[in-house]
Amino acid sequence: MDQKSFFRLIFLIVTAGFIISFTSTNFPHAPTRLLDCTDSSSSPLCASRNFLFNKQQPRPIPKHDPKPNTKNHDHVSDTPNHPLDPLTVSEINKIRSILSSHALFTSGTPHALHTVVLEEPEKNLVRHWEKGNPLPPRKASVIARVGADTHVLTVDISTGRVDSENSPVRVSGYPMMTIEEMNDITVVPFSNADFNRTIISRGVNLTDVICFPISCGWFGNKEENARVIKSQCFMTQGTPNFYMRPIEGLTILIDLDTKQVIEITDTGRAIPIPGSTNTDYRFQKLATTDKTRPLNPISIEQPRGPSFVIEDNHLVKWANWEFHLKPDPRAGVVISRVRVHDPDTHETRNVMYKGFVSELFVPYMDPSDAWYFKTYMDAGEYGFGLQAMPLVPLNDCPRNAAYMDGVFAAADGTPFVRENMVCIFESYAGDIGWRHSESPITGIPIREVRPKVTLVVRMAASVGNYDYIIDYEFQTDGLIKAKVGLSGILMVKGTTYQNKNQVEKDKDGNEEELHGTLLSENVIGVIHDHYVTFYLDLDVDGPDNSFVKVNLKRQETEPGESPRKSYLKAVRNIAKTEKDGQIKLSLYDPSEFHVINSGKTTRVGNPTGYKVVPRTTAASLLDHDDPPQKRGAFTNNQIWVTPYNKSEQWAGGLFTYQSHGDDTLAVWSDSDRDIENKDIVVWYTLGFHHIPCQEDFPIMPTVSSSFDLKPVNFFERNPILSAAPNFEHDLPVCGVQSVSA
Repeated sequence: MDQKSFFRLIFLIVTAGFIISFTSTNFPHAPTRLLDCTDSSSSPLCASRNFLFNKQQPRPIPKHDPKPNTKNHDHVSDTPNHPLDPLTVSEINKIRSILSSHALFTSGTPHALHTVVLEEPEKNLVRHWEKGNPLPPRKASVIARVGADTHVLTVDISTGRVDSENSPVRVSGYPMMTIEEMNDITVVPFSNADFNRTIISRGVNLTDVICFPISCGWFGNKEENARVIKSQCFMTQGTPNFYMRPIEGLTILIDLDTKQVIEITDTGRAIPIPGSTNTDYRFQKLATTDKTRPLNPISIEQPRGPSFVIEDNHLVKWANWEFHLKPDPRAGVVISRVRVHDPDTHETRNVMYKGFVSELFVPYMDPSDAWYFKTYMDAGEYGFGLQAMPLVPLNDCPRNAAYMDGVFAAADGTPFVRENMVCIFESYAGDIGWRHSESPITGIPIREVRPKVTLVVRMAASVGNYDYIIDYEFQTDGLIKAKVGLSGILMVKGTTYQNKNQVEKDKDGNEEELHGTLLSENVIGVIHDHYVTFYLDLDVDGPDNSFVKVNLKRQETEPGESPRKSYLKAVRNIAKTEKDGQIKLSLYDPSEFHVINSGKTTRVGNPTGYKVVPRTTAASLLDHDDPPQKRGAFTNNQIWVTPYNKSEQWAGGLFTYQSHGDDTLAVWSDSDRDIENKDIVVWYTLGFHHIPCQEDFPIMPTVSSSFDLKPVNFFERNPILSAAPNFEHDLPVCGVQSVSA
């Protein structure tokens, strides 16, 4: 037996072992433990993850690297202190124990838990709860797959009662995938002899190949009546950035439930696998002759310590703000019970009951066989929070940051910890809160300036190749900024072209459609969009609110009225029903979008409110009848307004995976319910069109956009009028070296 055959045999034996380990996910009666993949854990999740990523030796940690965050506790002793606190380790273990004896899970039918989260109490109970009061009964919402059926369960943690809601579920779509089955799918192709022959026929070693699960949307045909996924493969030889080395045109269709290969499509045999040159992005591997002056390290120091506190693990208080913060396996981060202190009335006033990322829709713009299905829903299919990565101190977050872990449940119900998933820190970038200097001609020597210090809540998720950074920034003037950053690695397409001058042209001189940009030899970055839809349950001074579109209209002056011929006026229209609240943004229809409480007014009679302030965004250009756009119809408008409904939180529907688009925000809104003076939810979609460029290779500089929630007649006057300026004696004195050219 030659060396290549020997390694291939070993590889297939290991692969077979993995497949066998996943054939049953019955709840084992094991001691309480937290899932920890840093040691030699035998968990299938850890084994599969380590198999996938340990080919590349981890780089040594330099002495200047920050140490991991020191933990105040191990989570085992955590107890809930607030009605919205996430499930604790002990609660998840109890849920696991309760379900292990439930009839659904004792029949021997393979099963898995896809979601185990807090079943939040009714909103009215939470709004009136005060610290010191007993907590409402703690319940869990569980979505489970048992055989071919999906079940939605509610587990009462104290009584052990399990209630079923519409079980088994008979609507289109499936729950988001578990981490275990995503890892499982990475090895399934290697169990298929035809796949192995295809790889070997390319002259590639099986041990140099990695395959990734790719949700396939819904287009009928093979996706009908079966839960399926597609897998595509990459070369790992010579680089950790295997995304830049696609084995183009090779697509494996797999049954997610049986873990069997259904079909192999290979349309790219003539396309070479791109090389590894210049694809490594790790700092220690980058040899450079660039003599540009390096940046000196920069840090924010707080000699008196941070100004914020985190009470009972999840309640954040800073300056005039307080809010509840929790990690979530689907949404990433959920911010609830957001309230702000009014400096004039000394009241703590309600702003938002709940806000989070509801869905991320990422359609790629290549209709070819190996690409048409790449229309991801990153929250509903993969779990945005499940893909959250530990944040890196001094780089993801500054030195003055505090960190929060996520505690989630694995597919077998075992709790595990996603460390350093969220960071909270005060930020000062030299921005100005407010200022005014008097001109010398007035003779009044005034120079008043206030620094703008903000509080940032941050998480970052690596959903396969792409990295998303989500920031919620709180300002002392009452403004909340939601910001999305995009980084990571492009999803690229292999090509025969090495230079633009090789691209074929027709008789009219038009180039062949590449569906993207040639980034490097044999590499095309495919055009795609990103849409991030936010759920914003605003409760401005209480739950009964209205949505007002304030249009700026040109008004012509009457003859002889003024030397002016025209001016702008504000025309206010209160949305009566949901269709009035469906907004497509336009530069040529300038508007403001207010959420007001008409039952509470300022001393001069204006209704108190907050407004949604859009910034740079993008709108979907896809045909509304295109199957991906039917599923992503929540991006047909940038703003929607719906009446509060506890069951309507996920813009793509509760079951997004392979859904037909029959349970989305667009469907709910079409019922055109009343929204005036109601408990309403505003949905805002932040969009990006991405035409890749060479600067995105081999890894992308971060691009970002944002929107604001800004007070409008909420305060009686500037709420930071009495903010203190900085003085020299407040800060440490740092020596500054002279700088010469």
